Amino acid sequence: MSSPLSRIDTITTYSYDSPMPPEKTPELGPILISETQITEAIARLSSEISRDYDLSHLVLVGVMDGAVTFLADLMRSLEQPVIVTTARVHSYDGTEGGTLTVESLPLRDRIEGRHVLIVEDILDSGATCTLLRRELITLGATSVEVCALLDKPSRRTRPLTAAYIGFQIPDTFVVGSGLDYNGAYRNLRNVHTLKQMK
Repeated sequence: MSSPLSRIDTITTYSYDSPMPPEKTPELGPILISETQITEAIARLSSEISRDYDLSHLVLVGVMDGAVTFLADLMRSLEQPVIVTTARVHSYDGTEGGTLTVESLPLRDRIEGRHVLIVEDILDSGATCTLLRRELITLGATSVEVCALLDKPSRRTRPLTAAYIGFQIPDTFVVGSGLDYNGAYRNLRNVHTLKQMK
């Protein structure tokens, strides 16, 4: 298995570019990560995962709702069949951390005796993945690692490191590519910062 942070794509900030008109999206700031960069990072991650695992014994567990876009793109980039399921852990309300609660988990027969890769949109405090990893081990997972599109290490409060990371980002609130602000902006193809938060 590759060492954590073996390669992380660099970030170049772009000017505002969104399919939504600026007057309809006053909170959106500049693009932090472009759709092209995301596509390239997913290709790299899928190659690393395919190198490290026998995909016939791997389960991807997407953390809903934020990982929906990343999970879909990642699983389609893998060139062999792989089991895909989801879990739901509520951890955010607006821009401040909310109460952490497990709302749903995969069935035991999907997890037991298999290697599991948690697919997460963003790894910040590490609380969500730490809780989910513990639950998946209880369900009989052989191993549990984390694959995150974004990593915000400055926010980490748990001793958790992702095995696979797309981009390391600064301590700023971001939306797009599955990440939301009060339920909005998940559908943006690029990852934006927020210039205004209510």
